[in-house]
Amino acid sequence: MDLKSPIFRLIISVAFFLMSGVAYSKQPEANPLLDDATTKPLREVIVSHTDNNGILQLYRMKEDGSDRRQLTKGNHHCVQPACSADGAKIVYVRRSNKGMAICLCDTEAKAHKILIKSEKILLPSWLPNSKHIVWMSVGPVQRNQDPASNSQLRIMNTETGESRRMFSDPVQIQFNNAMPSVSPDGSRVAFVSDRSGTFRIWVSRLDGSEAKLISPTPTERDAKLKLPIEQKVPVWSPDGKWIAHWEGVEMIHMSPFTGVNNPKRDQQIAETFHVWMVDSNGENRRKVGRGDDPTWSPDGYVTRAFPDPQRGGPKVIIETETGEKELPIVPRKQNWGRFAWLPQSEDQVEE
Repeated sequence: MDLKSPIFRLIISVAFFLMSGVAYSKQPEANPLLDDATTKPLREVIVSHTDNNGILQLYRMKEDGSDRRQLTKGNHHCVQPACSADGAKIVYVRRSNKGMAICLCDTEAKAHKILIKSEKILLPSWLPNSKHIVWMSVGPVQRNQDPASNSQLRIMNTETGESRRMFSDPVQIQFNNAMPSVSPDGSRVAFVSDRSGTFRIWVSRLDGSEAKLISPTPTERDAKLKLPIEQKVPVWSPDGKWIAHWEGVEMIHMSPFTGVNNPKRDQQIAETFHVWMVDSNGENRRKVGRGDDPTWSPDGYVTRAFPDPQRGGPKVIIETETGEKELPIVPRKQNWGRFAWLPQSEDQVEE
């Protein structure tokens, strides 16, 4: 597959526009992490960002960007890392012109193992048992079409290699389902579905039954752009009480995908990209801030990312008790393919 294709851009970040292609209004520089560092031990993350050759690789580092060490090497793009709940393993997507694979290794990037190969497989994540993973498997799509528009969820036992379609519920399997995230107690899964027509965040039991629309939007379409408002990339908070997700007008309506050059419209579309959070009962919705690719820190704070022309790449922001701060985990002028937190022990979280 062509690494410059629209599908590849969507894979790297489903709602992320080109890193330097859209000018955002300047925001105040985020505070450094120094004040937290004096009272709390720095946590660790696994980050996918480009190396000196422009290849996306995995790096392990502290949340302030220190102690950075490269975990993967070679000519394959390594993106979308996810850490098991026991902190012992990582799964990630490895990309090349010949297709994709979900790979498994330990947190020091030893004992690499290919779990499954396919043309398009995205966003693997773990069940809390640190044994099973779930991901979205993408079928054939037309040029410039959203990969979620022909996708299904799959589940695998990483120890035996046994794999199957995740949902068996006869109602749910009639629709396209994507981007799964299993709750910390292992009883429910948040995912993206077109069951209501437009892609929205749903929550169901692991077999797809008892599905519920979890984060309803006030309107179906953006008032200015007259385009559908979509939702993607749900992720559970560590305590299972909240779900964060991306919301906005999809990037497939932008110039690189439509073939019609319209910078003003591109800017308007980019300005719709925001991270939201909602409680697990579908109530208490609030906007976290502009950006995409939400994650939760081990102690329960939302992160988001957005292109920053001043950095020449993404700026990653985390909410804290006293405001927001930047996580300097991606070097300037580098692209990225998401990041994951290494789990902490209960003692570390309480400190």
